[in-house]
Amino acid sequence: MLLPTIRYGSRKELDTESRVCLSRDPENAKDPNAIKVLYAGCDCEYDNMLGYIPRELAQYLSPLIDKFYLTFEGSIISVPKDAHAAVPIQIVCKNGQICNKKSDANIQEIKSLWRQALHVAELAKTNPSGMTRYQRNLVLLIQDVLENNRHLFTTREMSFLEAFKLLPDDSQRLFARLYTRKGPWFRVSNISYPEIADCHLAIKGLLETRYVCSLAWRNDVEDDGVAEVLNILNIDELREVLRMLNKKCDRSTRKQDMIDLLLSSSKNMVSPELRSSVLAITGSCIKVSPLAESLMWRAERLFFLNGEQDLSAFLFVDLGIVKFPAYTCIISDPIFPNRRDLLSYEEAIEISQIMVESLDENNSELVLRCIEVSSSRMSIALQEGKCSSGGAMVAFFSYYSASWVYSKVVLLGVSFFEREKSCRRYIDAINLLRQLLDAFIFDGRRGYWTLRLSVDLEHVGRLDESLQVAEDGLLDPWVRAGSRVALQRRVLRLGKPPRRWKIPSYSESVKRNIFEVHVQGRPLNCKAGMKSIFYGEDGEQCGVEQLALHYYAGEGGGWQGVHAESGIWLTIFGVLMWDIIFADIPNVFRTKFQTAPLDLETDSFYEVRKGLIEELLDKIQDGMAEEILITSWESHVGTACRGVNWEKHSLADLRAAVKCIGGHCLASICRHLAQDYRSWSSGMPDLLLWRLHDCYRGEAKLVEVKGPRDRLSEQQRAWLLVLMDCGFNVEVCKVTPPPVPS
Repeated sequence: MLLPTIRYGSRKELDTESRVCLSRDPENAKDPNAIKVLYAGCDCEYDNMLGYIPRELAQYLSPLIDKFYLTFEGSIISVPKDAHAAVPIQIVCKNGQICNKKSDANIQEIKSLWRQALHVAELAKTNPSGMTRYQRNLVLLIQDVLENNRHLFTTREMSFLEAFKLLPDDSQRLFARLYTRKGPWFRVSNISYPEIADCHLAIKGLLETRYVCSLAWRNDVEDDGVAEVLNILNIDELREVLRMLNKKCDRSTRKQDMIDLLLSSSKNMVSPELRSSVLAITGSCIKVSPLAESLMWRAERLFFLNGEQDLSAFLFVDLGIVKFPAYTCIISDPIFPNRRDLLSYEEAIEISQIMVESLDENNSELVLRCIEVSSSRMSIALQEGKCSSGGAMVAFFSYYSASWVYSKVVLLGVSFFEREKSCRRYIDAINLLRQLLDAFIFDGRRGYWTLRLSVDLEHVGRLDESLQVAEDGLLDPWVRAGSRVALQRRVLRLGKPPRRWKIPSYSESVKRNIFEVHVQGRPLNCKAGMKSIFYGEDGEQCGVEQLALHYYAGEGGGWQGVHAESGIWLTIFGVLMWDIIFADIPNVFRTKFQTAPLDLETDSFYEVRKGLIEELLDKIQDGMAEEILITSWESHVGTACRGVNWEKHSLADLRAAVKCIGGHCLASICRHLAQDYRSWSSGMPDLLLWRLHDCYRGEAKLVEVKGPRDRLSEQQRAWLLVLMDCGFNVEVCKVTPPPVPS
């Protein structure tokens, strides 16, 4: 049988001499029928893996292996040019003779499974799955976006997108290829894909519908197109162009320097000589047209509702690499009420991208311009009353507003000004922070902004204002968790007589001492600004967290534990709260590629599900957490969920941790995460430790680890104090080098 294999392993060099065999992977969380393709005769398990056969085939071959004990071996037929393409292999059954010993019913079942497997394999040969999936998925994406967002497109744009569905298969496949490749320009002479029967005919269809544009032997060629095409020339070709234009360069000249030299003689337009010289080497070139690029980018944004996912999300599902959770999409309200809001949002994203690139390139002039534009447009939105409206469901809709994007740019501007540490720039940062606080009245970020504002006012010597800002912040219901405790500590520090005579009621709570232990370690490095590295008990190099784990496992009390910071808590929360996270709530699930509801980081998550959450928390407090954890784990293991790390945290560790934490503390931290996931999903202490007293009882401890040159930040101290209020046993472990002999 000839069948494709989805390449997944580590070995990079393939050859047609390689022997392979099939091996079942029944514990695969994403596909219980999964079948691995292994290199025959390789001892190292990591290097032994070539990949998986497609799940369409695996569903028929897996029972032949599991139920009838057939074994399959074979070889690689050919090596594809594309490193990510499926690898064709030829397999044969090595012990087919055992079929003769089976009953007639079994033989009929074996034959049926084999016929179905052969049929799938034949389809794979005539219809290569890798790119036909891309084609199918792209059509599906366009259809979904047009069905649910017609009010956001002009008649011309809708006609353009609908024309894609009428294109021949080859044209659709070629566009999918070009759109997902790095370009922008591609030589027509180099375009060749096995799943496309006639690339030239496919290109013609794309040119006629304006999905691609060409660079050919014409006088009306865009100058910037020729300049871009220079990037697809290799070093030797660039030297040839320079020779044709009588320009000289050294053998050691870099590619970009050659391109700059070719363009240096052009003031505002590319010379006809340069154009003809380039095209003489490349021949005709094509690229995805600006209109197709912009509309496909918009379609992806509307479909996935973020900038992190693209068409590859479909592919990951098709290949079984990612399994998204099951939930119901109940859509009653559009994310974007009208086209104007969408265009404003897209424009804000472009400015945000320019801001990030400018910061990376240290382009201060462009950074200042982005700050100015974002600040101005955020003010306009404030005047129109778009930023300051409240409401539970409005909160996560606002994430898709231009104002929200501009607020992130403005906050980047605050950091940019603060880094200069000058009085003038601190004042600029203060003005931006005041603007954010004035614009966003109902926002979970207000605590962070308020804390930054108070600190920056202190930097410029305005201590009375700094104190007043901190005090006002403590009256703000949107200032929470770590930011709230940090502001309380600021008030206590700045508000001493004669500024303030009255001692705040929270004084004793905030001043509580956090228990400390001191561990000596043998340091490898002692340089300021570098992460501390020590020698562990086994002589191996390790960080302070691993050294602390060694201490607690031994003389520190026989504790088990993990260095997980927030990771293990988010995993426990996600597994325990699974059914609530993915409950049928309107508008929070809008695509099949979500790992959490859209309102998870807003107040609406708790408010809308309060009854369900409190009912579950009562069960957790009553000691049922371990049972819920096991049931949920077995039902959903391997399925993607925000915060849940199936690989890093085993069920055994989670069961032990849950048992030792206890119902009261576990319910408390889950309630905090449910009520304010945004504030609590980061910054937890470094270590979670536990030790069992018997099969039913145990205890847990949270530890923040500090190296010789580290100290608790205000935020970390705040977390520890709040966790103490929840009933957790917390402490700080300070790792220090041994004393220097006198």
